[in-house]
Amino acid sequence: MARVSQQHLDARRRQILDGAGRCFARNGFHATSMQDVLTEVGLSAGAVYRYFGSKDELIEAIADEVFTGIRAAFEGAAAMDPPPTPDILLGRVMRRVLREHLPGEDEQALARLVVQVWTETLRNDRIAAVLHERYAGLRASWTVLVDAYRARGLMPEGPPADHVARTLIATAQGFITQQALFGGVSVEMLENGLGALISMERPPVEGNGPPVEGDAASGTP
Repeated sequence: MARVSQQHLDARRRQILDGAGRCFARNGFHATSMQDVLTEVGLSAGAVYRYFGSKDELIEAIADEVFTGIRAAFEGAAAMDPPPTPDILLGRVMRRVLREHLPGEDEQALARLVVQVWTETLRNDRIAAVLHERYAGLRASWTVLVDAYRARGLMPEGPPADHVARTLIATAQGFITQQALFGGVSVEMLENGLGALISMERPPVEGNGPPVEGDAASGTP
């Protein structure tokens, strides 16, 4: 029997992951059976189970792949001199994710898949462990990027870099969630909106400023 090349094995694994991702995006994890995946990819059970022993293994592989790709995009940007500003960087990362995963599907389908991965962590400890590890990696990458911004004079000193990192990750998560729930959210909207926010100038502040209605410091309820 001829030996199967690694290239063939990698292509077959890619075929299975893409097909499973399309099924999950359309119908959700729990409404999708392994038989649905087999039908989607046009392979026998033996061919699929050679790579993935269960539906949960497929979900874990998809989760790991998506967040590994996002981190790689951030780390690549951090190595640039100067690094792109957050609005440009997040736009590049979102485009890369949307281009490389679920080819042929619309952006809302991928966003729904990502949100499903997040919610799956509430019931699957193994997927939760994968996500927590990848999230920690994203925070570390963004922290390095914030330090790079400050070293080049692009961002003033201020709160800990991790605080900035968490906020920027939350921006990306919010974009994905809006796309999943409502659709019609383009990467250009994310870039334009974030670009406008980071270009704002702080007004001069004297003392603590006027009391805000309902603020505990103002003495009002």
